[in-house]
Amino acid sequence: MDEKYFPQEIEPKWQKRWADEKTFEVSEDHSRKKFYCLEMLAYTSGRAHIGHVSNYSIGDALSWYKRMRGFNVLHPFGWDAFGQPAETAAIKHGTDPEQFTREAIATMKAQFQKMGISYDWSREVATCDPKYYKWNQWFFIEMFKRGMIYRKKSPVNWCTKENISLSNEQASGGVCWRCGEPVIQKELMQWFARTTDYAGELLDALDKMEGDWPERVITMQRDWIGRSRGAQVTFKIADFDDSITVFTTRIDTIFGANAITLAPEHPLIAKLTEGTPQRDEVLTFAEKLKQQNRSARTLGELDKEGIFTGAYAINPFNNERLPIWVANFVLIEYGTGAVMGVPAGDERDFEFSRKYQIPFRQIKLTQEGREIPGDELGKPNEEWTTTVNTGEWSGLSSREANEKMTAYAEAHGFGKGSITYKLRDWGISRQRYWGTPVPMIHCEKCGTLPVPEEQLPVVLPKGVNLNVTEGSPLDHVPAFVNVECPQCQGAAKRDTDTMDTFVDSNWYYFRYCDPHNDQQPFAKEKIDYWMPVEQYIGGIEHAVMHLIYTRYWTKVMRDFGLVSFDEPVTRLLTQGMVCKETFYCPNKTCEHYEWLFPEEVSDDKRCNFCGTPVVVGRVEKMSKSKKNAVDPIEMIARNGADALRLFVLFAGPPEKDKEWSDEGFDGTARYLNRVWRVAYKWHSRISAAPSLEINQSALNEAQRKLRRRTHQLIRHLTENFEGRMHLNTCISSLMELTNEIYAFDQTVDKTGAATVTDAAVVRAALEALIRMLAPFAPHICEELWEQFGHRESLAKTAWPEFDEALAREEEVEIAVQVNGKLRSRIFVAPDADDDVLRATALADDKIKANLEGKQIVKVVVIPRRLVNVVIK
Repeated sequence: MDEKYFPQEIEPKWQKRWADEKTFEVSEDHSRKKFYCLEMLAYTSGRAHIGHVSNYSIGDALSWYKRMRGFNVLHPFGWDAFGQPAETAAIKHGTDPEQFTREAIATMKAQFQKMGISYDWSREVATCDPKYYKWNQWFFIEMFKRGMIYRKKSPVNWCTKENISLSNEQASGGVCWRCGEPVIQKELMQWFARTTDYAGELLDALDKMEGDWPERVITMQRDWIGRSRGAQVTFKIADFDDSITVFTTRIDTIFGANAITLAPEHPLIAKLTEGTPQRDEVLTFAEKLKQQNRSARTLGELDKEGIFTGAYAINPFNNERLPIWVANFVLIEYGTGAVMGVPAGDERDFEFSRKYQIPFRQIKLTQEGREIPGDELGKPNEEWTTTVNTGEWSGLSSREANEKMTAYAEAHGFGKGSITYKLRDWGISRQRYWGTPVPMIHCEKCGTLPVPEEQLPVVLPKGVNLNVTEGSPLDHVPAFVNVECPQCQGAAKRDTDTMDTFVDSNWYYFRYCDPHNDQQPFAKEKIDYWMPVEQYIGGIEHAVMHLIYTRYWTKVMRDFGLVSFDEPVTRLLTQGMVCKETFYCPNKTCEHYEWLFPEEVSDDKRCNFCGTPVVVGRVEKMSKSKKNAVDPIEMIARNGADALRLFVLFAGPPEKDKEWSDEGFDGTARYLNRVWRVAYKWHSRISAAPSLEINQSALNEAQRKLRRRTHQLIRHLTENFEGRMHLNTCISSLMELTNEIYAFDQTVDKTGAATVTDAAVVRAALEALIRMLAPFAPHICEELWEQFGHRESLAKTAWPEFDEALAREEEVEIAVQVNGKLRSRIFVAPDADDDVLRATALADDKIKANLEGKQIVKVVVIPRRLVNVVIK
């Protein structure tokens, strides 16, 4: 065994051996329990970053642990390879998106392999491979046949100069990223998946996930799905043979309605203003509202704007005429695209009515039972209180009135109880090149038809010009667009939309179970063995969108008969970010004005170029633009992958943000050197000593202590892996065990030569340490394990078992108080009962002195912790 630890030699050696021996490749084995550990699909950004190291190290630690516990562990990897960033980069650099993506995959794969993560690379998938996205297209067609996918007009971001649609990222700030022209909203035909059909099931299933998924994610999904129970009410339109239906959760407030407000996209607006003098003004205003940022409208981030149409609706409860307005805070896709305004009971309606001076009445008493007139109201009362000015329902509690008024509306034919959701159908169309082509054909005679299955996959054409000025790049490829209708064999056109990349990531981990199947997305028997995923790990930014869409997709596959379960993921962990402080030079005349690298800042926190005091920013997410990013490959070259992995896991609990520290990183490297040194020191002693069965009763005090702490820490790590997954405290325990071995080593040095029993006790401690450290630093542990004479990889070695009897303390320390003040300490057996604790405390000399001449009122015993003697 070498005296020095050289990670740059050890790590490539073990990475090659794992690859050559296919150590982490697995197949179905029904004789063993399985464990599916998964980190979220990696986007092909081009370079690995510390966030990757953190995420993948968490999953790898758990995978190693489960492997050593005897599980058949599936730990695969793949690439989220389609999407706008690759296409954007290709346009900027004049390259091809596929070339950019393939080069990024090659670079990142080499970087990830340097980390030594225990992936089964034989199952690797890339979503840009036709053999993968063929099944995206197959799913699309099957869903279309069942009415689960449909096409309708929907607004997109549109550049009027380039005549192309833009993603939200490309339209950031309301201008086109390429030409800087203002972006408008334009309606195009778009494809949608009926996620709303599953809204109730998606929401209700969250109850069963509590405790296994982070509460924050569950809350975010509940809010995103957003179930509202209420009533639909139909308002007839005065002087029109038409009506408007609104949804309200508070029909008890309808007597306080002062307006009906429509979304600017509502189809009734044109009809209501037909032939009126305000028509042009209303339509122009509505068009202006349509162009406002849809996300800002959805989130209520814009100033409330509206216009009166000149028309009126009739309140069916009291026949009052309510003005019909158009406003930007009403969304066509939510509810019915129309709302009734009740300023006395809603903050948004209150602000809007005050701004446009629309009068209203009070319809609720305050909590104190007072009625405040509408024109004196300082803020709306949104509570459930008591109704007032509500006709025959006045004086009822709001909840009772809500129930009875819904029944009245149903009985009189102008309303009914209803449930709505905030969740909208998922728009999966994208007007870009780099994505899965939509497998549909449009024929003037036959309509819209799916591509015949035998023609799948519809492959993206190569050499496409991405710098087009109208439509999608695929619109400009006649050989791709012009096809034969599969039904009438006449001239037809291929759909030129591509799919949202969330389609790719909806089911990728199902494909990992059967990645080379060219006859179906996957074989059901393989899914039945491997799924669901026991542990999924990824960022909180995917709490909605991906994590809702993948749950939805699973239910669709279940209804197809492809899978036999409802939810794809048993446990979810959302890991924190690795952050680092930033440095900012505020001197605008400095050539390095703005962000600085740490090495560009002096010790007294001044810019090295101009001497200006820098602004030290808060610790935040690493970013190349802010020059606070850390290159993991540089860190591996410096101290090794094991030290890097150990640092990101030791820096804090997996779910919390953690701060990067060069000193902390170097500290974990020093720790691994300590492990190596003590292993080297005892290696020859252990090798020379005969195999020995340890006789616990024959051990001296130091030997018993090391043996006891070894088993206590095995228990601690085992319980932590099985429960909280606080890997940082696991590493603390490993450091503690290392310290115990060093302390024992020093004791041996003081007493003379090591005995055979000393070697046996240290060997047991070191081999436990090596096995428990392996999930965090596998390369060094594999090397040490081999040096200690083992021929089989740690991946096939059992996790150490703890002995409860050996882990038990010989004595525990108990604090003894008199009237709540600490007066002494006693030592008793760990299993001492209350009577023994009480008698031992009262027999203690210090306690007897404190009790002299006093009357004992009672003795309070807290087992294993405390005895408190109460006197007077």
